[in-house]
Amino acid sequence: MSARSIPPRPAAQFLEAMATLSLAQLPAAVAAQAARCLLDNLACGLFGARFPWGHAVAAHALEEGAGGKATLFGHAERVSPSLAALANGTMIHGFELDDIILGSLAHPGTVVVPAALAVAETSDAPMERLILGIVAGYETMARLGAALGEDCNTRGFHTTGVAGAIAAAVASGVTRGMSALQIRNAVGIACSQASGIKAFTQGTGGMVKRLHGGHAASCGVVATSLAGRGFSGPLDAIDGRYGLLEVIGGPTARAELMTEGLGENWAVGRVWIKVYPCCGVIHSAVHAIEALRAEHGIGPASVRAVRIGAGRRAVDQNGDPTASEPMTAQYSLPFCAAVALTGDARDPAAFLPDALQNPAVRAQIPHVELYVDPEIDAAYPGRFGARVDLTTTAGEHFDKLVWEAHGTPSDPCSDADLVRKFRRLSDAYADRQATERVLGVVGRIAEGTACVADLSAALRLQPAPPAI
Repeated sequence: MSARSIPPRPAAQFLEAMATLSLAQLPAAVAAQAARCLLDNLACGLFGARFPWGHAVAAHALEEGAGGKATLFGHAERVSPSLAALANGTMIHGFELDDIILGSLAHPGTVVVPAALAVAETSDAPMERLILGIVAGYETMARLGAALGEDCNTRGFHTTGVAGAIAAAVASGVTRGMSALQIRNAVGIACSQASGIKAFTQGTGGMVKRLHGGHAASCGVVATSLAGRGFSGPLDAIDGRYGLLEVIGGPTARAELMTEGLGENWAVGRVWIKVYPCCGVIHSAVHAIEALRAEHGIGPASVRAVRIGAGRRAVDQNGDPTASEPMTAQYSLPFCAAVALTGDARDPAAFLPDALQNPAVRAQIPHVELYVDPEIDAAYPGRFGARVDLTTTAGEHFDKLVWEAHGTPSDPCSDADLVRKFRRLSDAYADRQATERVLGVVGRIAEGTACVADLSAALRLQPAPPAI
């Protein structure tokens, strides 16, 4: 067989489809959902800008990247696109409030939105290209995250960091209107930068998990900038020999998922917009506890024991009860369950440093027992279910099984939910008129009257008071 007769690999076929994507190909609901994802990630970024990790990356961006045209969340100054993507992605991923793609174990918005926005602002792209970039980036994150396989995640790679660099490159390339060959080169460059390990889930997690989103977003912006200047990369770096799927994915990688059913069920329409500021595998348990308390009027003092059946990954990786800092608290199923038993698990303040030693919460942690539920484990990673059995001090037993927490595609957030979340997370900014203009611009995307320049102007905010 000649080289010319060899069919393209699945990743090449996928990237060709993304390069030629147009709004005419998309159902109106898909473009509308991309706008919803844009708003949700802007809210998360503005909130994340108020934390020490947000301050650190913003200071770095201002020092190293001044003079650019790209938005820096929570600041009036503009910076270079790659450093805006680095800082904004870190801010979006800054407090476990950003969205998830089920089945891929990844956070798409933290890499896709900052990369596409920075490129759109810098290249004066129309809003249509920004929306297409978001759709293409989410599709890449979903498909590549799934194609990498479960073994990648089980061995300790963080899918958001690994797949994110490639998704950001695709989002940036589509936003810029690059050719399929240019995008393949950009992806080849980005594959060599893909990284991220989950050491942050153990003991002192530090700030680094938040950087995974920003680093991946920045890698994608740099990759497309280089590819646009003629810098080349390996064209089959995803599913070729020594490609990402072989090297990091390993034996459970499935390259065919890059194209299976392409165009039939867009990933951006399957986004899980987070209600609780904690790891996604914990949400169903928290939802179940909230529901049991509301349905049966259970107060904290009435709780004797809580058994939570979850998947093996949640039990093994999210079972640390120490919760010594916000990140480890947000990844601790016992801690999050204790918050849900005593207060409002939707409130980010419950995970701030001053709240971590809350005596009421700490008193509940010993009551929480985790076990691997075979039925729930078998459904992972397609579903993040939880079975909660609660025993009261009076000897009453209540149980609830939740397969899909609120915010997932099966129980989605409404537009009103999104607006409330945006206002809650941006409430600390003094210029309320500007934050309301952000809502207005995003709301006009469906009408075709919104422009990137108006969104950028509304995001030119003075810093809000630090959250901690």
